[in-house]
Amino acid sequence: MRRARSGAAAKPRGQKRSGASRAPAAAASAPGADRARRPAGQAGGGSRAAARQPSAKRRPQSSPRAQEAGAGEPPPEPPLPPPAPAAPSASELDLGEQRERWETFQKRQRLSFEGAAKLLLDTYEYQGLVKHTGGCHCGAVRFEVWASADLHIFDCNCSICKKKQNRHFIVPASRFKLLKGAESITTYTFNTHKAQHTFCKRCGVQSFYSPRSNPGGFGIAPHCLDEGTVRSVVVEEFNGSDWEKAMKEHKTIKSMSKE
Repeated sequence: MRRARSGAAAKPRGQKRSGASRAPAAAASAPGADRARRPAGQAGGGSRAAARQPSAKRRPQSSPRAQEAGAGEPPPEPPLPPPAPAAPSASELDLGEQRERWETFQKRQRLSFEGAAKLLLDTYEYQGLVKHTGGCHCGAVRFEVWASADLHIFDCNCSICKKKQNRHFIVPASRFKLLKGAESITTYTFNTHKAQHTFCKRCGVQSFYSPRSNPGGFGIAPHCLDEGTVRSVVVEEFNGSDWEKAMKEHKTIKSMSKE
């Protein structure tokens, strides 16, 4: 009897234990499994799924490559400035009774409207002066200079002027214009390096330079001028071998490059 009871009692206890062990596992796994089986739109999981989905109002973000491509695009070119107005011709100006004289002057001098106006203005501003033209031997360097038709020439006997026979007359820088050959000119200096001895690289001729006595002007070689504009020449010897003393004693040479 005791054995029967113990066996009967053992069986229910074994069943109870197996049922109890399965119930918590099923109860624990049921909510998770239920969530996994539920569609995204069902209650309980729909709110979280809706939170994960982007709203329709959000703008799509461009990729880094697209941003880099946009950043590398060149900015739009600015609009071109309007063209400069053309220079007026003689027919567009009210020249009155002087129109025929003006047109005849242009044809005779073979000048454009601007060139003719420049010539007349220069002649008026440099009254008493003439326009000399000149250059080096090979023609690479050409210039024009406004000066008197009666030239005052300095014959300097300093070490370099004596060797190259540097006779010259002095003018302000505003009256000198280099027409061509800037790339063909080279410069030699020595001692104080104030005098700029410029000459043509090709033929070696010095047709003008910047003298030490007048660094703000130009010394022009009269023998390098074109013929037809020089009326007379006066030569003055300058004792450049004793340069400081000669400059101190001379009364006018320092001011020859001033306007």
